[in-house]
Amino acid sequence: MPHPPVVAQKRLSVVTMLTPTERLRVDAAGEGMYRTVHRVTVAEIVQDLKLNRASAVLVSVACCDHRATASVAALVREFPRVPTVALLTQLDRSTPQAMLSLGSAGVLRLVDVRDAQGWRELRNYLVSAHGEDIQRLALGQLAMDLRGAPPDCWRFFEALFLPTAQVRTVRALSAYLDVLPSTLMSRFLRARVPAPKRYLAMARLIRAARLLENSGFSLADVGNQLDFSSPQSFGRHVRMLMHCPAAEFRHRYDGEGMLLHFREQLVLPYLDGLCSLHPISPPIIGSQRHTLVQ
Repeated sequence: MPHPPVVAQKRLSVVTMLTPTERLRVDAAGEGMYRTVHRVTVAEIVQDLKLNRASAVLVSVACCDHRATASVAALVREFPRVPTVALLTQLDRSTPQAMLSLGSAGVLRLVDVRDAQGWRELRNYLVSAHGEDIQRLALGQLAMDLRGAPPDCWRFFEALFLPTAQVRTVRALSAYLDVLPSTLMSRFLRARVPAPKRYLAMARLIRAARLLENSGFSLADVGNQLDFSSPQSFGRHVRMLMHCPAAEFRHRYDGEGMLLHFREQLVLPYLDGLCSLHPISPPIIGSQRHTLVQ
């Protein structure tokens, strides 16, 4: 099979409204992990989001007077899936009121960066949020691919990509779906679709590919974030599924490219089977249906 085209790595783009001093510190803290686009007004930030130029928003508590906070509230309403973070770098008499106003505006995350731990928290949060956007994209695309599939089939795919599920193994996936592992596997086999373990493993690589778009992350960093036992374990996982070393995987696939590979290998060729798959509850047929109707 020919290799897919090499894709350019895309770094997380963060649009900001910060003081001049904060801009320098945020740029330095995010080197290799995210790039910043600094703006003066919320209206400029909204324009960037509409043109898909940014994946997260960072606003300074020091920049948010009453008028700016009202605009931030409108931004949060209009872009509920875009992470918006308030940045606290200093305290003065107006800070408590500004923080309360941002909370009322719908900003749910505030990061205090007055020490080194705060900067680590900011970086980790922004990169994590970037990783989750590919999961939302996957669910949106799969919802179109699997139009007409049974609800419990769709629940299986949701479990692969919902951040709240956090399933790593077939056993954990089965527990989340409340079905025995042996039952889950046999139903996939009868439907003549790939084993659930393969879907789970490839879904993990979609998130890995997204995280690896950040040049500041090493292969070991990503392996740790995805709970592999060691960098070698992550490398073996990649080689087994993608037939290439992890370093080559990093250069060949971004998150969206890996999502396309997932769909081409595991979804689109098996649509007939998936649309009749009941991984959690068996279909009601024959006398069972007649009894329920009565």
